[in-house]
Amino acid sequence: MNKKLLSAIAMICLLVMLFSFGVEASKPYQTYTYSIDGLPLHSPDAYTPIGIVDSNEMDPGLSVLKTAIDDPRDLFVDDQLNLYIADAKNNRIVVLDRYYKLKFTISKFVNDHGVPDEFTAPSGVYVTEDRDLTDDKDDGRIFVCDTDANRIVTFDREGNFLSIIPEPVDDIFDEGALYKPVAMAVDNYDRLFIVSSTTHQGIIVMTIDGDFIGLIGAQAVTTTTWDIIWRMFMTKEQRAQQARNLSVQFNNITINDKGFIYVTTAGIDEGKVRSFITSKSKAGTYSPVKMLNAEGVEIMRRNGFYPPAGEVQFMTAGTATIQGPSTIIDVALGPENTWSIIDEKRSKIFTYDFDGNLLYAFGNMGQMLGNLTNIEAIAYQGDRMLILDKTNDNITIYDRTEYGDIIAQALANQNNRKYDKAVEDWTEILKRNSNFDAAYIGIGQSLYRSGKYEESLSYFKSAYDTANYSDSYKEIRKEWISNYILVLVLIVAAVIVGWVLLVKYANKVNTKAAVAGGKRTLKEELLYGFHLSLHPFDGFWDLKHEKRGSLRGAIIYIVITILAFFYQAIGQGYVVSPEGTYATLWGQASSVLVPLFLFVVANWCLTTLFEGEGSFKDIFIATSYSLFPIPLFVIPTTIVSNWVLASEVKLLNFLVTVGFIWMGMLIFFGTMVTHDYSFFKNIITLGGTLVGMVFIMFLCILFTTLLGKLIGLVTNIITEINYRL
Repeated sequence: MNKKLLSAIAMICLLVMLFSFGVEASKPYQTYTYSIDGLPLHSPDAYTPIGIVDSNEMDPGLSVLKTAIDDPRDLFVDDQLNLYIADAKNNRIVVLDRYYKLKFTISKFVNDHGVPDEFTAPSGVYVTEDRDLTDDKDDGRIFVCDTDANRIVTFDREGNFLSIIPEPVDDIFDEGALYKPVAMAVDNYDRLFIVSSTTHQGIIVMTIDGDFIGLIGAQAVTTTTWDIIWRMFMTKEQRAQQARNLSVQFNNITINDKGFIYVTTAGIDEGKVRSFITSKSKAGTYSPVKMLNAEGVEIMRRNGFYPPAGEVQFMTAGTATIQGPSTIIDVALGPENTWSIIDEKRSKIFTYDFDGNLLYAFGNMGQMLGNLTNIEAIAYQGDRMLILDKTNDNITIYDRTEYGDIIAQALANQNNRKYDKAVEDWTEILKRNSNFDAAYIGIGQSLYRSGKYEESLSYFKSAYDTANYSDSYKEIRKEWISNYILVLVLIVAAVIVGWVLLVKYANKVNTKAAVAGGKRTLKEELLYGFHLSLHPFDGFWDLKHEKRGSLRGAIIYIVITILAFFYQAIGQGYVVSPEGTYATLWGQASSVLVPLFLFVVANWCLTTLFEGEGSFKDIFIATSYSLFPIPLFVIPTTIVSNWVLASEVKLLNFLVTVGFIWMGMLIFFGTMVTHDYSFFKNIITLGGTLVGMVFIMFLCILFTTLLGKLIGLVTNIITEINYRL
């Protein structure tokens, strides 16, 4: 082949590679989701930027607008895909058609008293649909939150003035309280839900005629111990002021066609939000975004790995100045019950399904197309997503990609009960993004609703979805019980009879050993735990003075406890431990032996000063025998955990807690009897023992650190000598 031809081919390949890298490098943001461990998982883009609309694009030459949009605070899209922008600095509402061209503006009007009027820094706009499609009249309304004028002003959809809804009046409001409506929504019954930036009691509910109905959804008040103490010495007025200072106001609101209200807030204490996210809480007390019913009851589903609250990693990679939880300032409703929130702090968009699973997150700060400077509002326009930038005074348009289309189609098929098609869609998504947990959940849900319970389990497992896994397993378990009910009854009866016989046998052996005297057999020493656990006072007395137990028996109890915890670590069912655990026998032994010996050593050191009668050996044996309840609860609950549902896990946890409480009571009474202490003296001694344990750990850490430094010093000296020689 000609050398020139080869050189040309090589040059073309090189250019293609360089062009490919350049395209990747110029990408404005990376779309991602989160793993169960909180690690970002890259995914294909669900939305891609296609353009920016500014004042000149809306009205070339500003022939009608006259002045460019300045300080835009809200964006709304109506059912005809027209856009409404609250232009606060210019005291107007700018209305665009679906192609982003200016239709008209609303700024000055003649009010219902016949007096010329105008807006004062409008911050919110909401438009209702034309509900009567049988006539030519459009009965939809434009509601404007005229913030600094303390009122709501309504217009028809042609911009003609209709009415003013004044400030609500009721005794429930604090005297002298300001009314600053910044956002609102209207339900199908023409009830107005208004967010006032200065109202801390919740969302204001009014009729369309301005009659006050009530307040709903009041935020939880964040208080400290000092706040509670100081409140006892305050006057009534001071308490009211404190409530206003400590409370959190909502900052935005929207409503879906079923009357469910989505509200956001950015004022919750950062520590509370951090704890809410990291603990993966299902409760919405400190959530920055909530879904309320018409009565104000929080009903949002939070079935994802993390609750819907924006960023999970509290620092954006490569931008160390952006830390802490997201600052959520707006929420928009998307197709098929999806919804999106925007993070003002990072200029990011987070989109969730109705169950609270994160579908995708994207966005970033910057000057490239698709990046934002100061994100302010979000709205959906059909398949498009519109983001309002407050600093640049423009709207960025994002088109839904093929990947985003498939997600929407999968959700639509799922909502319309076309489960076979939904499975096909979710499978197609997994071909493009194998890390997309919502796809595994979607396939599992479709299989579950088709009655394919066994098949659905593996998909729920892949997404660590214990709630849906439990629903499928419930049906499987129900069928198994109906088929093998007699076998189940026989197994339960055998376990109960076996336990009763074991207890009777232990009582028989203990009764005989109590009067036999002489050296105890290992069997007698081990079975003595049954008597001691139910009769701690005389049990620990006989353990010490009658030698009913021994050092070898104590060691065996410790070994059994270690094995019980090891079995718990590796043998729990999926619903109890979905992530699975890796455990070593040595690790479990350390978790038992370290606190055991710390307690024994600290208690012995302390009781020698407080006239305790127990020796080191006595304390060790009594403490070891107190471990008796742990295996009795841990082993059976671990076995049963392989057959329980998610709703039954709390019962297992309660039983294990009972075992620990029982052990704690035995340690308490064992220490009291062993040292012949009074009740209150024993409490003081045990408190000192806990302090002693901490002190011993401190000394061990200090000694280990010094020893490490000493070894390092000697090593450096030897290295230096060898180097010199």
